[in-house]
Amino acid sequence: MKKEFTFTITSSLFDENYNPSESTRITTNFANLARGKNRQQNLRNTLVMIDNRFNSLAYWDNPEGDRYSVELDIISVEMTVDVDSDSFPVIEILKTHIIDKKTQQRIEGIVGNNFSSYVRDYDFSVLLPEHNKNQTQFSVPDSFGDLHGKIFKHFVNSGEYQSHFKKSPVICLSVSSKDTYHRTGNEHPVLGIEYQQHGSSLTESYFNKMGLQVRYFMPKNSVAPLAFYFTGDLLRDYSDLELISTISTMETFQKIYRPEIYNANAAAAQFFQPNLDNQDHSLTKIVYDREERSQLAIEQGKFTEQHFIKRYRDRLEQWSANYPL
Repeated sequence: MKKEFTFTITSSLFDENYNPSESTRITTNFANLARGKNRQQNLRNTLVMIDNRFNSLAYWDNPEGDRYSVELDIISVEMTVDVDSDSFPVIEILKTHIIDKKTQQRIEGIVGNNFSSYVRDYDFSVLLPEHNKNQTQFSVPDSFGDLHGKIFKHFVNSGEYQSHFKKSPVICLSVSSKDTYHRTGNEHPVLGIEYQQHGSSLTESYFNKMGLQVRYFMPKNSVAPLAFYFTGDLLRDYSDLELISTISTMETFQKIYRPEIYNANAAAAQFFQPNLDNQDHSLTKIVYDREERSQLAIEQGKFTEQHFIKRYRDRLEQWSANYPL
């Protein structure tokens, strides 16, 4: 066996002057916002929304509602398969930092939040549609998500990750419009009302192969639950401010990207099925091209197939066969 796969981590600040790098997945929420004639206004408005939401949740000792602001770093991860090969961009996540303007402290937040992956684009936009082409019943290929899950776990367990980040990642996603959720009666002071999914979704199974479990919570003054993917104990491993940094960041992105669910004019009830056709919602003043995003996911999946999956097929299969799930 040749040298184990290695990772390189770089970071860039997400602010109103942000410009996506060439290796950034342009379907990523923050990259989509940073394009076009409205790019700087988009970014500025997004950051204001994040800060306002953070202060509304961190309301104690914060009478003016402006004590905190959130800084975001885009964490880009490239993987080198062999010593003599080029690196390939495999993962992009966000890291939050909390600025306490009262104490002049910069507090480390959560890493993860938004999650982007070229290999996931390949799995869902190329492999899965090809597998179901001309089929009368939907099915999932054997070992679907295995490679992606192993790459993610290998990264989180790597020395590179451990040297940069103190805690395990938390990924925060939208709930699925294909599933129904119900309130459990459990309520957390920061995460809010807990919901439970009926059955199991393909996304849940996919992230489980990454070593992540999921819980669904609707924070105070939110209108729909968010899906929190994590390892360990979500309620005990992270501070209130850490959790609020993730909620404020990802709820803001979801209000922009999925306003039918997260900017709806009525909150989720006891039983809730998200509806992307819901007309009773409000729009933000932020321009987001969802149609282009879907088209680009397919293009990026094909790019991954050509430059990663096919190029390193033998090496990837050999490594994956010897790496436990």
